[in-house]
Amino acid sequence: MTARTPAVVLGAGLNGLGVARSLAREKVPVWLLDTDERRCEMRTNAATAMKVRSLQGQTLIEDIVELAATRFAGSRPVLFLTQEETVKTISRHREQLDALYRLTLPPEPVVEALLHKEGFQRLAEKLGSPIPPMVHVRSLADLPAIENLRFPVVVKPGERNADYGHQFKKAYRVENLPDAQKLIRTILPVMPDIVVQEWIEGPDSTIYFCLQYLHPDGHVAASFTGRKIRSWPPQVGGTASCVAAAEFHDELSAITAQFMHAAGVVGMASMEYKRDVRSGEFRMVEPTIGRTDYQEEVATLNGTNVPYAAWCSEVGLPLPRANGGQKPVVWRVQSEDSQSAAAQGHSGAEAYPAGYQIADALWRWSDPVPGLAQSMGRVQRALYNRTLKLLRGSSAAGSK
Repeated sequence: MTARTPAVVLGAGLNGLGVARSLAREKVPVWLLDTDERRCEMRTNAATAMKVRSLQGQTLIEDIVELAATRFAGSRPVLFLTQEETVKTISRHREQLDALYRLTLPPEPVVEALLHKEGFQRLAEKLGSPIPPMVHVRSLADLPAIENLRFPVVVKPGERNADYGHQFKKAYRVENLPDAQKLIRTILPVMPDIVVQEWIEGPDSTIYFCLQYLHPDGHVAASFTGRKIRSWPPQVGGTASCVAAAEFHDELSAITAQFMHAAGVVGMASMEYKRDVRSGEFRMVEPTIGRTDYQEEVATLNGTNVPYAAWCSEVGLPLPRANGGQKPVVWRVQSEDSQSAAAQGHSGAEAYPAGYQIADALWRWSDPVPGLAQSMGRVQRALYNRTLKLLRGSSAAGSK
């Protein structure tokens, strides 16, 4: 039964797709759940796709409880989470789900603290971790405190928020105090939860990350260190392309494991760093707790299958060995990487390591339908927009 224990991945997107592909390559049966069954990632041959009504809140709990009873009676699948709001929901209902699913999470207070940037900042400062100074702004009364920061700074929300995401960028680099004050005054009415942190100097390629799975007893079951090649938008956006960073693995893996252990973190976790070009020192940026990282699959592609190590740990099987020493594999979101390269005046492959191979985040010859579905969707939207434009032009001409 253990060898056939399924995995349930909550949330598709490129994150969920990468996790599904990582598990499927080790013959783990995967179920990929999302609210939108039309997403191109839901067309993967690496998983059985299923629609749920929500990826957070009581509705999600009802759906996965029913799924456990109707599809997985007696098998207790391993649960993989891909979104912060899902982590919050599952953490708060962990006792209800424990008999139905296998999932290792930190204690709930640890989850709640580390999912908020201020909570992480305070804990990192308490533990003496390498982190830049930060000010938490909840109201205009907190604005004077940012005068003590060294500019430039980065301005971003304290935690993920849908209203913020609809109106603002993920983060902003701000060069001076007046511009920071102006931006914060614009954001506060929408989200009174803003963090302002000293900027760490360096291009996208100085952003590193360490992906880990920590066994319930605290030891590191799997660890992989990578670095971004480009972000989109540059400097403040998400990962557009990334690769392994074996040269800093020992250092960053040790720092990450030390922080996670001291903070009481177990299960799936990662830490993002930036290497300050002025000093050469690494500074912590933010953790990911209880879920897989957006670019989690880059570890699998470079020989360290973190999701499979998590699955083995949860079902009690021997942990897989990392398989290093191969050609570097670049994990790339093609459209975003191209936009980032163009915005920075790069040629497409200029920043890739020597002898690299490319694994597109969506397109794979072994799993072609997600990529084909995305292309068909783009063609359909283009035709629809062109037809709409022609109809409007004809209507305008007829009214003259």
